[in-house]
Order: sequence, then C-alpha cells, then structure tokens
Amino acid sequence: MSPALNVHTADDSAERLEALAAVSQRLLDRCRAAGATQAEVSCSEDAGLSVNVRMGEVETVESTRDRGIGVTVYFGKRRGTASTADLREESLAATVDQACAIARFTEDDEASGLADAELMARPGPDGRFPEFDAWHPWALDADAAVDLALACEAGGRDADPRIENSDGASVSTTRGLSVYANSHGFIGAERSSHHSIGCALIAGAGDRMQREGWYSVALAADDLESPIAIGRRAAERTLARLDPRPVPTGSYPVLFQAEVARSLIGHLLGAVSGGALYRRASFLLDSVGTQLFPEWFGIFERPFLERGFQSSAYDAEGVATREAPLVEGGVLQRYVLGSYSARKLGLQTTGNAGGVHNLEIPANAGGLDELLRGMDRGLLVTGLMGQGVNAVTGDYSRGASGFWVEGGEIRHAVDGITIAGNLKEMFATIEAVGSDIDPRSHVRSGSILLGRMTVAGDD
Repeated sequence: MSPALNVHTADDSAERLEALAAVSQRLLDRCRAAGATQAEVSCSEDAGLSVNVRMGEVETVESTRDRGIGVTVYFGKRRGTASTADLREESLAATVDQACAIARFTEDDEASGLADAELMARPGPDGRFPEFDAWHPWALDADAAVDLALACEAGGRDADPRIENSDGASVSTTRGLSVYANSHGFIGAERSSHHSIGCALIAGAGDRMQREGWYSVALAADDLESPIAIGRRAAERTLARLDPRPVPTGSYPVLFQAEVARSLIGHLLGAVSGGALYRRASFLLDSVGTQLFPEWFGIFERPFLERGFQSSAYDAEGVATREAPLVEGGVLQRYVLGSYSARKLGLQTTGNAGGVHNLEIPANAGGLDELLRGMDRGLLVTGLMGQGVNAVTGDYSRGASGFWVEGGEIRHAVDGITIAGNLKEMFATIEAVGSDIDPRSHVRSGSILLGRMTVAGDD
C-alpha cells in the first residue's frame, strides 16, 4: 500500500499519477474479466493544511489526506458503482465484485453507458494532456500558516479602532491528483493546487453590529493578495457597512457587484443543465435559439485558460472539451450536457460532464465607478441571503444588503431588504457588464447592472 500524498514532502506527483494510472488499468482489467461490457474508473488523492485564528489566538489546525477510488461497470444498459479508499489487491477485487453485483440487480436504463468512443479527448504527441499551469504546491507548514493568518487578522483589527471584534482569519492549501480511465482506452491524469487566505471582521455593537470580510484564492500562492492587504480590505468593507439606513419600497435599477453578479450566471447554468432539463424542472425548457439577453451580451466557455480554475482538456467522462459560446448575441446557443443527460434529451454531450470549464462574460462598460454613474439612482447589491429562486418558473426573491446610490455616488449602507423579479425578465433587462472582473471564480464576470427590480425596503 503506497503512502498518502503529503503537502510537506518533495514533489513526487508524477510518480504517484503513474501509480494511480496503473491501479486504474488493473481495475478495468478486472471489470472486463468479470463480464462487464463497459467500465470506468476514477482515482484521486488529495492533501491539505488549513488553520483558523480568532482574536490573535489559534483556534484550529487541520491536516487532511484523502484517497478515493470509484468503479462503475455496465452490463448492457445496467449500471453498478462501488468505491473504496484501500489500494490492497483484495480490496480492489471486492470493489469490482460489489459494482458488478449492484449492476446485475438494477433495471435497464437506455441512457446509461460511457460517452461515445469517438468523442474521447486525445493526448499530445508526448502521450500527455496539457496541465494549463494548474500545479503549484505550496510548501507551507502549520507554524507558517498560523503566522500568515495572524498577520491577516491583525491587518484588519489594527486598521481602525471601530473594528472591535473578529470572526477570524484562515489560511488553507490543498493539492490533488486525479486519474480517469475507461474501457474505450482513454486514460487522463491531472494534478492541481488551490490556496486561500481570508478574514472576517466585526464593527459596532449590539443591534448596530456589522460583519464583513474579504478573501483571496489562487492556484499559485504567488498570485494571492498579501495577508495584510486582505485584512485591510476586510476592514474597509466592514466599516462601510456601519449605520445602514432604510430605503423606500419601489422599483429601481439594481447593480450586482462582481462577487455576487456571478450568482446570476449560476442560476442560468442551473436552468440549462441537462439534469434540470430532462426532469423538466427548468424555466428554460426548449430555449436553445431563444433571445434571452440583450444583443450585445455573451457568455463563452474557455476550457484552456492558463491557471484557470476549471481548465481541462477533457470532462469527467473523458470527452474532449472545446471553446464554445453558451450565449452569443444574447441568444442561448446550447445546453450544458454530459452524455447521460444528452441521451435523455435526444442530444449529444457538450463535454460538460462535471460542469462548465471557465466562463467569460465580456464587458460593455468600465469599472464599478462608471457603472454607478450610469445607474445614477438605485441599489448596489454586495451581499445576498436565502435561496428564494424557483427553478421551474424563474421567480426570484432574495434577501440583500449593499448600498443606496444617488447621483451616481454611494450615499449609505442598506440591509434587511428583499429584491425580487423573474430571471427571464432580469436577463432581458441587463444594461451593462463592468470590466471589474472578480478573478476568484471560474465564472469571470464584472458587475452586472439590471434596468429595474422590485426592492422591498423597511417601510
């Protein structure tokens, strides 16, 4: 049994990927010998370190090491899945036997099976797939991580005497290896890293207390904001939340700041995903080719971005990914499908088993200040609460916090309000997308200005 991946040792990731690939091949051989007509195997190893501090004291230090092996077999149209974390040969054999036993007792499902063989991604001349600069392990020990977290929190607490309390600061680093293989002969190996530093602070007291924070995430530690800068940004955001005032109920322009604007794109993705569509639980049934957004609006999938959070040459089924518009000219161009949902809908996979691979929403406006001036009077939303979105009808109602804008300038903080509309109408009334892209997500969007929404205030 090979040792678990360790964030504090020399980089042996290439050798470990080869070992996982060999395990995958042995499992596929066992599935074939057991009579499976098709099979697929996924193997992963992850390791990480995370620390949390609060009010200058260490609260938690956690080191994690995980392994997972999943085996799926198909006997015709019957499917069985089993998993293990044990690499001993007897455990691998038992996992295959269990998957086969499950498959023999399931009903036929005409949509089941591997993705079509001709759609598999092909490696380069060296037999490897590109990595897109996603592997940057951080040799961070617990003491150093604690020092970074303490510096982050201190940077925020020391910024202003009105910062009287803290919800703490955190530092985390993870790195992972994964192999996917199937009986079409496909085998793909990937490695990636992910790091973050964050801080949340509290200002005021009693019912006037306000909490805000800031964080930075990156695939490479060198791309993170400095801990002190993160703490100071958290302090600025917290202080700006003090002394919120009510706003009158009415219909106003609403500007979603970049970090919450991507939630609108998330609602679109949920509605055009294969699972929602074949279950007929989407407000965008039969909408491909429909004008949903203004003519200038677009959303483009970019799976090959260097240091992209979701860059990959293949999806979770080994299907080759490709650059393609999701929305172009305001028109929905396609759904987001894996092979199973595609078959249920009588369509072909779009290479999105496991999700989308980096979305870009081009800007048609400048930064946040320009958008505020263009809005003139309305609501800037910086935080959302609740899950008040009806996936079937598109009706939207969520708690919100942010700032009231008059004359193109922020006047005061607001909270305890509700914003409401219908997603179809909201998409159609987008007036601008800013250039202030939030880089902390695979959905790369600036702030989004909507022409009008219902805002329920304190009155």
